[in-house]
Amino acid sequence: MYIALVLHEKKINNGLWKEAWQEYNFRSKLISGLFILIVLLAIMPSYFQFIENRDGLEINDWVLNAIPAWNASLPIFIIIWLTAALALINAFKNPDMFILLLWSFIFLTISRLFTIYLVPLNPPNQLIALVDPISNRFYGNSFVTKDLFYSGHTSTQFLFFLCFKNKILKTLALIATITIGTLVLVQHVHYTVDVVSAPFFTYLVFKIANSWLSPVFVSERAA
Repeated sequence: MYIALVLHEKKINNGLWKEAWQEYNFRSKLISGLFILIVLLAIMPSYFQFIENRDGLEINDWVLNAIPAWNASLPIFIIIWLTAALALINAFKNPDMFILLLWSFIFLTISRLFTIYLVPLNPPNQLIALVDPISNRFYGNSFVTKDLFYSGHTSTQFLFFLCFKNKILKTLALIATITIGTLVLVQHVHYTVDVVSAPFFTYLVFKIANSWLSPVFVSERAA
């Protein structure tokens, strides 16, 4: 019975992808989105090394001043990539979620490149290097500490929360967002303003992506 349900769901998912791929708007936005993502990932190491080599302001953050620094790299790494795996698994099942997640992440990345450039900050006192063997590959040869405003770790988790349709997954992603936001403060990787502002910027880029992609959503064409 379980195998039959799995095969039936797979058939439905394949049908959705086949229908979506036949649409020029979907196909063009998918291909262009993947290309832009690759370009962004390629330029990020050089960009962040440039950011790391410039001087910025240091914020007197009373919240961080009250929190003893603690290395939370392991739980941060586990939570981030477990949530990312759940998001990717669900995205591969649904073309609407896949392309929404793709373009939302593109807009999120571009917006962070701008805000980080426009708000030059030096890292908080007592910062403990965040060890993430996957994410750190996109930052270049040295550890980056000045990619601060706004928090990429927090915003990515909140983006997953916005993209999920399943209530259980949305709840898990919301818990992950709050947990990651707290842990990066505990590790003194970010200022409080970096974390608190992340959901607002993420919601904005999510709405922009929704508007940009509305003509290509399979579910809206089928409604």
